[in-house]
This record gives sequence, structure tokens and C-alpha cells, in this order.
Amino acid sequence: MDEAIVETADDARDHPLILASRVLGTPVFDPAGTRLGHVENLSIEKGSGRVVYAIMSFGGFFGIGEKFHPVPWSLLDYDGTRGGFVVPLEPSVLKGAPNYDAEELRALGGADYRRYGDSIYRYYGPYSAGPW
Repeated sequence: MDEAIVETADDARDHPLILASRVLGTPVFDPAGTRLGHVENLSIEKGSGRVVYAIMSFGGFFGIGEKFHPVPWSLLDYDGTRGGFVVPLEPSVLKGAPNYDAEELRALGGADYRRYGDSIYRYYGPYSAGPW
């Protein structure tokens, strides 16, 4: 006999796990509260299952000209009062960050994986207090 598990909002907040479907679309803010974009996708390391990057959607208009910025997951801090993640980044930092269009993003994970990861780590290194 299957029983449905009903999760209240209070239970969800205190639980150490979250479904990816709840993360996708979550807004991302800078420390001042300016909305920078939203989590479009997650980059997960196959071997460990660890989320390495939140792929942020930033810029564009109705999907035209939209760029995707892999941001190290360790830089995102969930703020329940804002209902989204806060990153220690100003909009100008994201504008200069490594970014990809939708086609380039789909191609990642192949031969360019090392170059892709290295460029992101180098760029965001000064904003991180520790290892990714």
C-alpha cells in the first residue's frame, strides 16, 4: 500500500535535501537585493552526484539574447525572506563572467570541460572563501 508523503513548508525549510525541480526557476539576487536572474539548470558531477554549478539565466529579453552563466554552487546562499539565492556578486561581475548561449551550453561536458571549468574557477576565485 502506497501512502502519499505530504510535506509542509516548515518541513521543507529544515530538510537538508531539495528536489532539483524546486531549485530551477528560483531567483538569484545580489547582496543589495537586486534580482540578477534565475537558476536555469544545474551542472552535476556524475561520479559524486555533487552540484558543481548553478546555471544562471542572465540578460536577454523573452529568451532572445539570453546568456547562461555557470556560477559555482558554493557561491549561492538561500535566503528564505527573499525566496531565492543570494550571491556575493554585483551585476557588473556577472556581465563579465564566462557565459554561454543555449547551443554552447548543451555542448559542454565534452572535450572543452577542463577549459570550461578552469575559466569559471579562475573568474570566481576571488569571490569564494574556500574550495568549490
